[in-house]
Amino acid sequence: MSYLKTWLKNGRYAALVQSVMPAVLAVILALGHGEFNVWLALVAVLGVECAHLALNLSDDYFDYKSDMLADRINAVRKGFKAYTAKYPYLTDGTASVSDLKKAIALFSLVAIVCGIVVLIFRGWPVVVIAAVTAFLGVFYSAPPLKLGFHGMGELIIGAIFGPLLMTGVYFAACGEINPSVAWLSIPVGLLVVNILFTHSYIDNVGDGESEKLTLAGLLRTDKANLAMSALLNFLPSLLVVLAVAFGYLSWPYLFSLLILPRNIWLFWSLVKFARKEEIPLEKPAWYLGNMGNWEVYRKLKIDWFLIRWLTARNALSLFCLILIIVTLVLLFTA
Repeated sequence: MSYLKTWLKNGRYAALVQSVMPAVLAVILALGHGEFNVWLALVAVLGVECAHLALNLSDDYFDYKSDMLADRINAVRKGFKAYTAKYPYLTDGTASVSDLKKAIALFSLVAIVCGIVVLIFRGWPVVVIAAVTAFLGVFYSAPPLKLGFHGMGELIIGAIFGPLLMTGVYFAACGEINPSVAWLSIPVGLLVVNILFTHSYIDNVGDGESEKLTLAGLLRTDKANLAMSALLNFLPSLLVVLAVAFGYLSWPYLFSLLILPRNIWLFWSLVKFARKEEIPLEKPAWYLGNMGNWEVYRKLKIDWFLIRWLTARNALSLFCLILIIVTLVLLFTA
């Protein structure tokens, strides 16, 4: 149990929200459809979370091999802000590269076993979805492709944790592939992209030192990056409104617009960042959601980064939670 807790922490369990919430939403959407099986649904969710942990740790491994932390420290020395809390368990000696490889192998093995179980009961579509997801996930950081270093990494992760994840889990849960799931998986994917894009924009200098071309780096100017931020923050809600207007979703799904205060604040904070203006960091506003151990972040001087990253994450989690509640209410009141 201690080993598991250690590697959940090292694997950045706080980031699992971007996979577990879409996965649970897909399971809830599958209720009452096809041959719903709760056990296969749970196996699929477990597989997704283990795969997510394996990918997070793999990202750390390849970043460590390229000494990305040194690049960020160099950016700080030049007077820029850069996120320097990279793979701390390797730099402080609490774990070795060998330990990291074993943890990656363990989480990957569990994910593969879960995939095989679903394959046995649901058939070949699982192989296609899993193969595409695994290819994109592994080569996001791994050479020779290193997809995340060529300006398209955020969009790839959005596709993985949005349409691919939700379609796969939905199929595992009920044995069907329903095109209507796309109406919700696309906004979910965009909100996942928003998490990574926010990360890359505010840490663009650090990524630049590592010669990592993110979407923010590809867009280059603050004006273009703020336009992208506006798109990612507000398009998901617009898509829901359009889906309701054209009759693809029921009107209660409009409650998902409650995420807008978080999106508005996040966009405002990035405008401030672009202008090099400070924002209040003493105590985050309650409507931004759970900020974890805020006092620790303040002491580590990563509050400027995490308040934005966590707000983007919390917008995704609230969006999925509202959709889950609405789906359940509609199902049991039908």
